[in-house]
Amino acid sequence: MKRRTFLQSSLCAAVGTPVLAALNQGNLNSAAKALADATASGQVRAASLFVQQNESSFARSFGAAKSIDAIFLLASISKTISSAAVMSLYDQGEFALDDRVTKFIPEFTGAGRETITIQQLLTHVSGLPDQLPQNAKLRAQHAPLSEFVNAAIHTPLLFTPGTKYSYSSMAILLATEIAQRISGMTIAKLTDEAIYRPLNMKHSAMGLGNFKLDSVMLNQVERAAPESGAGDPSTKSWDWNSPYWRKMGAPWGAAHGSAPDVAKFLNEFLHPTGKALKPETLQLMIKNHNPPGLRPRGLAFDLGPKTSSPKFRKHSFGHTGSTGTICWADTATKTICVVLTTLPSRAVSPHPRDIASDFVTG
Repeated sequence: MKRRTFLQSSLCAAVGTPVLAALNQGNLNSAAKALADATASGQVRAASLFVQQNESSFARSFGAAKSIDAIFLLASISKTISSAAVMSLYDQGEFALDDRVTKFIPEFTGAGRETITIQQLLTHVSGLPDQLPQNAKLRAQHAPLSEFVNAAIHTPLLFTPGTKYSYSSMAILLATEIAQRISGMTIAKLTDEAIYRPLNMKHSAMGLGNFKLDSVMLNQVERAAPESGAGDPSTKSWDWNSPYWRKMGAPWGAAHGSAPDVAKFLNEFLHPTGKALKPETLQLMIKNHNPPGLRPRGLAFDLGPKTSSPKFRKHSFGHTGSTGTICWADTATKTICVVLTTLPSRAVSPHPRDIASDFVTG
């Protein structure tokens, strides 16, 4: 049940080039074997692997993913893409990172909210929670994105802004709400115009876009993240595979994309073309903005060893996703790795995505 796709000719040609030689053919084969074994055993329904250094690349798909262009639910990798769309407005001078959120969302007041900046939203130090207390209720009601925004505006803060690091999907949601109010476009449309189209990411959308539900990879939901229903049959109408969730396009976790498309996005940070964001803005997104003592974060990106495992070098940036996805890039070696699977990240440890990623890292 294993399918293979090789960009730049065959496997031997791809890994035999001077550029990819540093990756080690054995490591790439081991990464692919980890995913092949996981899908062959039935542990993982579908997976995709894409590794790139400069112009050379290595790609394979596995299980139900019948080509390397198979489209997966990216989960929190979505945050990096939607935040890049937000930063396209920064490029246009529409906001500054130290602007207060209240400048654009005037109803965001009380209990210290007035001090929160856009930068704090994008680096997870705002005090906003990851998920709303009423998350399950809203999803069960098939609430539109606007209701999540309204709830996030009024939800209690967990701590004084800027004093702690606490991963926050709702902070990313409010950053995209600012972008929507500035641009007059939905975050799905803004992302399409600012990121997907300029970078020729034809197998990507914030939400389902123009794709059909039966044309994308469905996720395994047993042992899934609690906020997605954790596989409870009663949550089927709003879990990861529901038409409701797939179509809503939550900017913190419901983008769809293929492994090569995610690599195109990361490649822009390594080899800027200016098609999406200015080179200086791309660099701004992958530098640390948090003060000493707090977890280093770029603008929506994790940095260094925190990208996934201690194997990562200090020059790496990337993100993981609870649906079983990971992507990272290393600015020193110009290496990109994208592993997409349908197995929830919390379902097993070590997860096949991490095993494959660690082989690539060496």
